[in-house]
Amino acid sequence: MVSIETFRSLALSFPETKEELHFQKASFRVKNKIFATYDALQKRACIKLSAIDQNVFSCVDKSIIFPVDNKWGKQGWTIIEMTKVRKNLFIDALTTAYCEVAPKKLADTVRAKGSE
Repeated sequence: MVSIETFRSLALSFPETKEELHFQKASFRVKNKIFATYDALQKRACIKLSAIDQNVFSCVDKSIIFPVDNKWGKQGWTIIEMTKVRKNLFIDALTTAYCEVAPKKLADTVRAKGSE
């Protein structure tokens, strides 16, 4: 399980990330582009992935990570059940989402940090 406090701390640790309200949900943005949201009522995260990354992460366990069930899911928006996900899997997915949305220079900085 990953708490909202852990989610927030991890998301805000990425360069130039800001937290803003988005339809009564916490959203995390880089350069004003959303890479993740958190629904406190449903205890779910929603992250932006490429189609390939969405497929890879969903293969882990479709009851934990799965595409949004509409056109947004086809665009890479992916739900994570925060009460079921392991922290290391969540960190990998959130990092991937950040790198998907962030400008190349910022994404490269995060990738380099992760390979240390």
